Amino acid sequence: MEDQELEAIRRQRLAELRAQRGDAPDEQQNQQEAKQRESEMRNSILAQVLDQSARARLSNLALVKPEKAKSVENYLIQMARFGQLGGKISESGLIEILEKVNQQMGKQTIVKFNRRKVMDSDEEDDY
Repeated sequence: MEDQELEAIRRQRLAELRAQRGDAPDEQQNQQEAKQRESEMRNSILAQVLDQSARARLSNLALVKPEKAKSVENYLIQMARFGQLGGKISESGLIEILEKVNQQMGKQTIVKFNRRKVMDSDEEDDY
């Protein structure tokens, strides 16, 4: 029943988009529809494999680091397609996956402070 409602919402949204962009070329419209279908497919797969708290964490990550969230999403979708997931992933399970992705990416955030020498007002008076 959930899939039927989702499909109805998708059709309605597509109809609204078509009405708003009545003068867009067919090829561009087809590309946009394909992107939208891909996005909806990704979201439906993620909704099936993640519980509510894990989806919330992933969406928060997407706000801060979209490239990392995309790689985690790709990893989860790949695991789901190959049947490597036993059930819905909880927030703690997602945290473990995030740690694995962090290790694979190998990037570490380094903060460097570039301190500039500040002239003292007493030093300026000496001519």
